[in-house]
Amino acid sequence: MTTAKFRPMRLFSTRLSLCLALGTAPSAVLAQTLPETGSTITVTGRGLADQPGDRALDVVTIDRDRITQNASQRLENVLADVAGLQQFRRSDSRSAHPTSQGITLRGLGGNASSRALLVLDGVPQADPFGGWVVFPAYATGRLGRIRVTRGGGSGFWGPGALAGTIEMDSATPDQLAPLDLALSYGSRDSVDAQGSASLVRDGGFLTVSGAYARGDGFTPIVEGQRGPVDRPAPYEQYSGAARGVVGITPSTELQMTLAAFHDARDRGTDFTDNRSDGADASIRLVGRGAWSWSALGYVQTRQFASRYASVNSTRTAATLTLDQYNVPATGLGARVEVSPPLGEAVKLRLGGDIRDTSGGTQELYTYVAGLPTRRREAGGATRTMGLFADGSVEAGALTLTAAARVDDWRIRNGRLDENALATGAVLTDSDFPDRSGQEFTGRLGVALRPVEPVTLRAAAYRGWRLPTLNELYRPFRAGADATAANAALNPEHVEGIEGGFDLTPVAGVRLSATYFLNRLTDAIANVTMGRGPGTFPGVGFVAANGVYRMRQNLDAIRSQGFELEANAQAGPVSARASWSHVDARVEASGLAAPLDGLRPAQTPRDQLSATLAVAHRGAALSGTVRHVGRQFEDDQNVRSLAPATTLDAYAAVPVTRGWLIEARAENLADARVEAAYSGAGLIERATPRTLWIGVRTRL
Repeated sequence: MTTAKFRPMRLFSTRLSLCLALGTAPSAVLAQTLPETGSTITVTGRGLADQPGDRALDVVTIDRDRITQNASQRLENVLADVAGLQQFRRSDSRSAHPTSQGITLRGLGGNASSRALLVLDGVPQADPFGGWVVFPAYATGRLGRIRVTRGGGSGFWGPGALAGTIEMDSATPDQLAPLDLALSYGSRDSVDAQGSASLVRDGGFLTVSGAYARGDGFTPIVEGQRGPVDRPAPYEQYSGAARGVVGITPSTELQMTLAAFHDARDRGTDFTDNRSDGADASIRLVGRGAWSWSALGYVQTRQFASRYASVNSTRTAATLTLDQYNVPATGLGARVEVSPPLGEAVKLRLGGDIRDTSGGTQELYTYVAGLPTRRREAGGATRTMGLFADGSVEAGALTLTAAARVDDWRIRNGRLDENALATGAVLTDSDFPDRSGQEFTGRLGVALRPVEPVTLRAAAYRGWRLPTLNELYRPFRAGADATAANAALNPEHVEGIEGGFDLTPVAGVRLSATYFLNRLTDAIANVTMGRGPGTFPGVGFVAANGVYRMRQNLDAIRSQGFELEANAQAGPVSARASWSHVDARVEASGLAAPLDGLRPAQTPRDQLSATLAVAHRGAALSGTVRHVGRQFEDDQNVRSLAPATTLDAYAAVPVTRGWLIEARAENLADARVEAAYSGAGLIERATPRTLWIGVRTRL
């Protein structure tokens, strides 16, 4: 076979052109359709209103001030304010491999795919091929609000919300300055820049935003284990977005967004560079009349490439072992929903959605004397179509909520081709059978306010997730370890219950507590199948210090625990704290039986975050302490990552009208945060102490 059959570059350029064509629309429409000065049309840039039934759920909101005033200016670290919301690894998007940055909640882990559903302005954001999140694509300055709903069973946002839903909203006109620019210089010759410009008029607004970051990076392998082959891991990342919102009638607005990003990282040795590129475009119509409604369409293109190395035991030489030189993917989707007028006490949303993903991996492997001897191409496509209903009823102090979905899913066109480069001989020529099925999911909840300061709540839910194309078809390596794909994986399902309370004892103080119990069946995990040296199916040669794993469906992961939240505001002083305690255990049989009763990989028992902040006359000062408990690197619970506590700080001081001096400190005490522990006993660390000084202007 030839690489032409997937036509990745042609597909990518075609769909990027479509995104660029759509992206020219915001400024043109704003210029042509804004009403005359005498008329008034109010636009918000948001979707339909939040459901009253949300008060029966465990919801945490992060406001714009907190989003933009954090030590790293990175989305993943903002989300860390919500204890229990974690990535597969502890590293952030400057040093982690992109494929390890899936997000989850409540200990529902096992591998790096996202089990929490992330949406921006209603559009799903997980990578259409791999389910991970490319965090550098989101400049924090373009975001206005983040809502995290713990627990599964999301109705109108689509399937995939096994552990929870993270809703991100773009900044609204009242949150935007005409011009906002920030530039910082930091440790290890790092540069961090963000900027946005907005034009607000009666009946519409236009925003353009961008971000750039680069740095020489730090050496991931901890001191004492490094060799001549180890070096700092540099990164360079940039993104841009344009968004136009126009009122086309007094009750209807048109929202259009174009975004693109580039993300280049390195893992600290030769042959470990990786690159992600992408472009998104979306159009949403929102009606706010008696019949509220919304219609959304979007396209996403992604292109990923990564190389992997094997390092000898003395760490004096690195050898290229796998070159995934082209991993293109496309996501297409649409959603329509309507909210009929049923009175103030009853709210209902009805609708349907569709999402189609396609992609493949093209790679060179089995290197001999530094040259590849084989080529592999694998890929396929998935599609989900669903109908949903989400409603709530308010009856005095009582609120009831219910949501239901029915989804039809298909996995199709799965293929694996392998051939010898020298002769062209076919080694593998497999067409995997198409599969399909239906899923019924939903959620029930109740909230009761027996007295004014107290709300009692309880909920039960069922959710599901389709395996990603990455899990089905793409093998990967982490150091000397190798993991094979599995085209026969089944969808995951979660069933859960939770109960808790919200307490407002005095004005400005809110306390929340939630107990939960979840069972994730057919949980997809990376299961140890053997150890090197040897040649294994799906990955090729594994060295003597490496481990061979395959993605498998476990019987289940059972997770129970509690979450505590506290927020307080007293004049210029604010405080917030979050604690998640999780007891997660694997239920396994058959080949995975040795894992029964163990903890899922990369699942800490405790996570805590606490922030104290002061804001006065344009100045701001905050400090954040975070703690993550001990967690196991591997499925067999042999290698553990030590607990870690970090301190971050942020300060902004106005020097003249519209100008601020900003100082930021990440991991101020330079704590060792272990992020990976290889089969060879090597430990990688996450970000060390990083100091920033910069300037910001809002005009």
